[in-house]
Amino acid sequence: MKTLVTSVFFSAAAMFALAGCTADDPPPKKETPRQQAPAAAAKKVEVGKNVFVEIKGEERRVLVESYVCLRKGQLEQFLTRKRTKEHEAILAADLDARDIHKALLLANAEPGAPVQFFDQKTMTVKYVPARGHVIKVSVEYADAQGQTQRHAAQKWIRSFKTKKDLEHDWVFAGSVLFPNPEDATKPPFYMANDGDVICVSNFETAMLDLPIKSPKDNDDLAFEANTERIPPLETRVLVILEPAAAKAKDKK
Repeated sequence: MKTLVTSVFFSAAAMFALAGCTADDPPPKKETPRQQAPAAAAKKVEVGKNVFVEIKGEERRVLVESYVCLRKGQLEQFLTRKRTKEHEAILAADLDARDIHKALLLANAEPGAPVQFFDQKTMTVKYVPARGHVIKVSVEYADAQGQTQRHAAQKWIRSFKTKKDLEHDWVFAGSVLFPNPEDATKPPFYMANDGDVICVSNFETAMLDLPIKSPKDNDDLAFEANTERIPPLETRVLVILEPAAAKAKDKK
């Protein structure tokens, strides 16, 4: 009988040893996963009326508060300044276009130059497309059910002929400054304030323009509003401008 008890005791001890612990050891603690540091909150800085720069870590983007002013018809602009060209733009905003320009600079975008239709050197007609930093434009708004919707601005614009969505991104052309004709000592006039803020037809005064040939003559307008996708008139819309990442060769 003693031999049997002893055998059972040593068998049990061997089982505990194989398990890596003894009867007196506490059960192994489970490792808790490392908690990740919370993501940095976005900081919103006002640049001017209805214009903001949002900073989140290394990322920066420009936010413009606007409203729907047109849902149907041919277009020359996507976004215009209030009380200027609402009859040919989908969105309007009460702002100074210079503030968007400043905000884009703060977001590390680089302006290029507006479209040219005339070569000053050769004194001949010559089309040179707008150039500058590529800007991704998207829209954000609340639908009829109160749900937030966000998508590329191109979905609100379509070809007048093919009915396909706009396929191109905008570039930061930067508009032009024009001396004050009444007082040369006063600051020059920023020409995009005439309404050419984000254009779909080429304008020599555009702040953002398409880098493709898109006539501004009424008989040749290339784009129209995609009515079915645009929310009702007066809907508040947040326009989001995000400078595209620079190419690897540009970072050297």
